[in-house]
Amino acid sequence: MSDAPPLCLTVAGSDSGGGAGIQADLKTMLALGVHGMSVVTAVTAQNSLGVRGVWELPPEAVTAQYRAVADDIGVQAVKTGMLASAVLVETVAALLADTGAPAVVDPVGVSKHGDPLLAASALDAVRRELLPRAAVATPNLDEVAQLTGVVVEDEDGMRRAADAVLALGPEWALIKGGHLAAHGGEAADLLTDGETALWLRAPRHDNRHTHGTGCTLASAVAAGLAKGQDVPQAVMEAKEYVTGAIAAGFALGGGIGPVGHAWQWHR
Repeated sequence: MSDAPPLCLTVAGSDSGGGAGIQADLKTMLALGVHGMSVVTAVTAQNSLGVRGVWELPPEAVTAQYRAVADDIGVQAVKTGMLASAVLVETVAALLADTGAPAVVDPVGVSKHGDPLLAASALDAVRRELLPRAAVATPNLDEVAQLTGVVVEDEDGMRRAADAVLALGPEWALIKGGHLAAHGGEAADLLTDGETALWLRAPRHDNRHTHGTGCTLASAVAAGLAKGQDVPQAVMEAKEYVTGAIAAGFALGGGIGPVGHAWQWHR
């Protein structure tokens, strides 16, 4: 019998359309050779057009899922996504503190369609409880503004944003500049721990089917950490993977389609 692959746990909401959330995370982990496991924090009714409803799970259910996996199978890296409310943020932060595995925190605030996925009352819990548990925090520019008040309009702004996010406690900040690319710029992300700074650049794609990009990048970073990579290596390989997935994004339904998680298998 062959050895088990690296073990990675996603703690996030479900996307019924299959483009983001738990579904995107597990597809990404499979594509990158990691055994993905899941803790569902909320169920959403969504499709390519938007989110029709959100139902969060009680903290007892989230804790039971997490402990069932961690206590028996084990966890080598964790990725968090949609946590919906302050009580779930606090619950997950406490679980991370007791795990000992590196955590990639994607502080999901809104969906690709602009639908809110995190209660405003939960922002302080994210700042106070969750981000200090993160090996890597991966906010996009809208999430940076929510969490720090820093509004980014250029790459100098991304540097200020990174400093503001690091001040909240994560070991590394990965500031995703895709929103600048949408206005004609380059798809540049900034990774820094306050001393080392690494710019990750990729050509801007005109493909509009990018649903699940943030979830995919964060779970790809977590997959790399589960394999034993250091943070810069995990982020660089994750950026390469998500760039290919964006290029392979496809139409689905009447709105914004998902990225192509299996692009490496169909080249």
